[in-house]
Amino acid sequence: PLEQFSILPLIPMKLGNLYFSFTNPSLFMLLTLSLVLLFVHFVTKKGGGNSVPNAWQSLVELIYDFVLNLVNEQIGGLSGNVKQKFFPCISVTFTFSLFRNLQGMIPYSFTVTSHFLITLGLSFSLFIGITIVGFQKNGLHFLSFSLPAGVPLPLAPFLVLLELIPHCFRALSLGIRLFANMMAGHSSVKILSGFA
Repeated sequence: PLEQFSILPLIPMKLGNLYFSFTNPSLFMLLTLSLVLLFVHFVTKKGGGNSVPNAWQSLVELIYDFVLNLVNEQIGGLSGNVKQKFFPCISVTFTFSLFRNLQGMIPYSFTVTSHFLITLGLSFSLFIGITIVGFQKNGLHFLSFSLPAGVPLPLAPFLVLLELIPHCFRALSLGIRLFANMMAGHSSVKILSGFA
């Protein structure tokens, strides 16, 4: 009924028993990436940094300042240099997600984040990356984030295990929430537009 959410193979490819294909979500993700890169390139190109910024430069500065403040507020207890190492990853993720969701509002386009596996893939890849960086920086001390101060030592393994379960399910819940919001929003717009 909602043909907007159907995945269509554009370039089918088969390698033995494995089936790969270039689909409409792949096309729209590449289009989004191209739009973001072109937008940032033309706004920040040499000679574009006038003393009085135009509207597009102001928009890029606004996004930059928003993500920078987000990084500074959310990553606590670290020095400014360490926080800035996380800025490129968070900035790219935010900008790509913003443009991907804005592109989904264009009529007859494909909303990439309305598919469960895509949002889960994004959330789990970020979760695994953050966990790996946490273990690289802190070793096993990374697990101590789940221990409140003054916990008796015999209770520590139990509390770490108890806190690790919701920590691991956070990636699942973030993927499901993004998928559900996009699917519900676009479905309701489609249903309401059918009444007109």
